Amino acid sequence: MSAMRTEDAADGKSTANGGGVVCDERGVTVLRPTDLSEMLAAGTKEVHEKAENTEFVKDFLRGRIRKELFKLGHVALFFTYSAMEEQIERNKEHPHLAALYFPHELHRRDALARDLQYFYGEGWQNQISISPATQRYVERIQQIGQDEPALLVAHAYTRYMGDLSGGQVLRKVAQRAMKLPHTGEGLNFYEFDGIHSAKAFKQLYRSRMNELELDTHTKQKIVEEAVLAFQFNMEIFGELEEVGKTLQDDVLDAKTASGGSSYICQMAKTVLKNPSGQVLLAAWIAALAGLAAWYLM
Repeated sequence: MSAMRTEDAADGKSTANGGGVVCDERGVTVLRPTDLSEMLAAGTKEVHEKAENTEFVKDFLRGRIRKELFKLGHVALFFTYSAMEEQIERNKEHPHLAALYFPHELHRRDALARDLQYFYGEGWQNQISISPATQRYVERIQQIGQDEPALLVAHAYTRYMGDLSGGQVLRKVAQRAMKLPHTGEGLNFYEFDGIHSAKAFKQLYRSRMNELELDTHTKQKIVEEAVLAFQFNMEIFGELEEVGKTLQDDVLDAKTASGGSSYICQMAKTVLKNPSGQVLLAAWIAALAGLAAWYLM
């Protein structure tokens, strides 16, 4: 991908600012092909397009959302963000992570916990489990957090910037399709109370990331890690396809006929008939939002 400005200059000229960030004559940042954000956009373009064209992504955008899969998606996101934020906290003073440490503004674990309490009620922690694909994703995050913390940049950027870029669109689609309360219950994941302007914050985050002192080899490894993150997401899409096949219409309609608790039991039995029945949708929401991040920022 060629270099591009975050804002067009009046005369189209640009100058180098001390050999670091490149600015035009108005002081507007100009992105270069060697900037990490540009390398990520170019390096993930192909896998981004593959993930973008999955049936789950298409169905979501059309408003074809099954509430049970949405709930399972939140469960998987909870496991994934818990692992990622644990490793970010553990490495918050690492030279490649300290500048990107925004727990108040970005962290999603607590918001997801509130959503899960809304969907599952008290004791929700005892009603959830992690799928094989989500477990592999979590283990990867834990591994790099211990061995190569710089690679956490790939996961943090993909998820958080994706949430800010596409999350609000998904929030509206989900709320409308599932008739969720307008007061926000079940949708806390999409709310960033500590951020007043998503656009301005994304620019700040991107700028800080591009200013990290990384050699070309490390930048390339971060790009490869981002590609791996998309691949983990698509593995979970595959699991979801199998789970979706087990969700017959009569089961999906059972809640109105038999009440919440018996419906949950029936749902669990149906899902567990499938070998990968405990699948949880780690990427259904977060990955779709992440897919848009490269082009909406």
